Amino acid sequence: MSTDQQPAPEAPVPTCYRHPRREAHLRCTRCDRHICPDCMRDASVGHQCPECVAEGNRTARRPRAAIPRRSSDQPVVTYALIAVCVLAYVGEIASKRVVPDLMMLGAWTRPDGTLTAGVLDGEWYRLITSMFLHQEPSGGGFGFAHILLNMWALYVLGPPLEMALGRARFLSLYLLSGLGGNVLLLLVAPYTGAVGASGAIFGLFGAFFVVARRSGAPTAPILFLLAINLIFTFSVSSISWEGHVGGLLTGLAVAFVYAYAPVARRRWMHIAAPLAVLALFIALIVIKAATFTANPGNGLT
Repeated sequence: MSTDQQPAPEAPVPTCYRHPRREAHLRCTRCDRHICPDCMRDASVGHQCPECVAEGNRTARRPRAAIPRRSSDQPVVTYALIAVCVLAYVGEIASKRVVPDLMMLGAWTRPDGTLTAGVLDGEWYRLITSMFLHQEPSGGGFGFAHILLNMWALYVLGPPLEMALGRARFLSLYLLSGLGGNVLLLLVAPYTGAVGASGAIFGLFGAFFVVARRSGAPTAPILFLLAINLIFTFSVSSISWEGHVGGLLTGLAVAFVYAYAPVARRRWMHIAAPLAVLALFIALIVIKAATFTANPGNGLT
């Protein structure tokens, strides 16, 4: 006795859901539909189809920047600050009165103790103008190297900070850091004169560290550079350590608010913080002026 056996029907060949005429033996790990090699997209586990990848991108939470960027193609504020310093330096070379008239000086007294010049004599503009001046080429000491080193540091640190903070925040950080250095000099050594953007530059050092730490970037290089500059600051007697330290502390404080302000209160804190620092500096200047007693023979000669 014989039995006829019928062959089993062949299973249909699976095809891609996007390309019905192409064989597809792999499935999307998300929707389980067959996909051909052209439709395969690498995923964390297996492969996904283009539609599932697009859907995942729409629902994924995107990281929020620690500091809202207001970047532009060119760091115009940095370049403008460099230009102002260079033009001021040209003015110093052209006239010997620029530095004595605009340098940072808390008080200048006559031998009898009469106050005749300085911030405490009403020349408040010295707190600002001094941060754009530098030691003249014929002034001894660092000479031309003074402005060269400061402008190099501004050229290196300024653009990335301006891109990260935005123009207004960067400018306020720079000016407040320079002002902070001059205020500390006024409080500690009112009879000492000083020029230079170093206070503002040290503020940029501090801000660069804060922003790098907040964004997860390496901080060792900026810490090393800052340590070298601080060692140099306290090793050379002709350098105003008050200006450097005051600028550094101001830059750290202002940048900390810029970088770590809560999202819900970020906007008003970014406005209130620099205004509060400015108000503090004004209060310290007023208190210093009210309690200042001129000493005979302590002025510049």
